[in-house]
Amino acid sequence: MTTKKRWIGRVAHLLRRFPWLGTLIQRVMRLVQPHFTAGAVGVLLDESQTRVLLVEHVFHTRTPWGLPGGWMDRGEDPAQTVEREFYEETGLKVRAVQPLLIQRSRLHGHMDIAFYCVLDAGAGYDSQAIRLSGELISWDWVALDDLPPLAAYTRQTIQTAQALAARGALPTGKDDFDLVNS
Repeated sequence: MTTKKRWIGRVAHLLRRFPWLGTLIQRVMRLVQPHFTAGAVGVLLDESQTRVLLVEHVFHTRTPWGLPGGWMDRGEDPAQTVEREFYEETGLKVRAVQPLLIQRSRLHGHMDIAFYCVLDAGAGYDSQAIRLSGELISWDWVALDDLPPLAAYTRQTIQTAQALAARGALPTGKDDFDLVNS
């Protein structure tokens, strides 16, 4: 096991043992962030649209499994945030093609934005392509009917994507009109 993996494992163990440390870290981050923060996440379904890519976050102590994503940089477009964070966290190049859900977080002054994503042209669903950043412990393609405990916003985002997929209302990214990047 590499030193980096051991360190990540120790941090994750420490945060699970003392969940208040996660809250403290988030509050300290708020001090250096603008007065209004925003985060963006992306939903990537597999080719059959029956499984979603979930990642296990080091710093999310109460519900570690969630969607790839992160904080928006000052002046950054939310779709660009999702695409950047997806690549930084998983190594996958995606396009954010459709907004799914926008919601004010229970955190004061924070907004969460979710997008439906597709893999960039030429990228496959090959598990070898996924490489995790230091913020993540693991990843998995999870069946939509067998989701682990998730934050309410994450669950609602996935349910929105699932409902749109069932109606055939999600773009495939191949020939569909790109709502975000046009």
